[in-house]
Amino acid sequence: MRPAHELLTRSANLRPVDVVDELLANNARFADGLPVRHVDVRPRRRLAVVTCMDSRLDVFAALGLGDGEAHIMRNAGGVITDDMIRSLAISQRRLGTREVMLIQHTDCGMQTITDDGFRAELQDATGVAPAFAIESFTDVDANVRQSILRVRRSDFLLHREAVRGFVYDVDTHRLREVAAPIT
Repeated sequence: MRPAHELLTRSANLRPVDVVDELLANNARFADGLPVRHVDVRPRRRLAVVTCMDSRLDVFAALGLGDGEAHIMRNAGGVITDDMIRSLAISQRRLGTREVMLIQHTDCGMQTITDDGFRAELQDATGVAPAFAIESFTDVDANVRQSILRVRRSDFLLHREAVRGFVYDVDTHRLREVAAPIT
């Protein structure tokens, strides 16, 4: 394996070091400091966490999770979409998870756009309207409740009642539970 400093060195006629190169060097240092080990693909806590892609939320640190303890699934807004149901179905049916924890957060970028406005922006830029749902929202609590209900109502999921939803405060780093009516 090449030393980290070689990963950062580039010929003068190539592009300068970019963020990905820095991350590759970080990974080399990270991997060099750990023993080789295999972690089972089935999460030990039998938990799937669905959350937003926001970089302010370090899911492992915020929840005290370690490697191999939970599936972490992220998208813009942390919303339950068809693709998230697909991931949860695989997680439950093939990899043994039984509980779902939904975490959305304050000050979410999805609250700054509208479905129609962003769809129009994409269509104007590309000439094609996106086939995917945008899933913007204004009320994070209402959006968490909607996501809980989408999990509970999905026939593709085996463990639909073992779902709880939360709002993560990006300033205080605390979770607040959001209740949803039992259907």
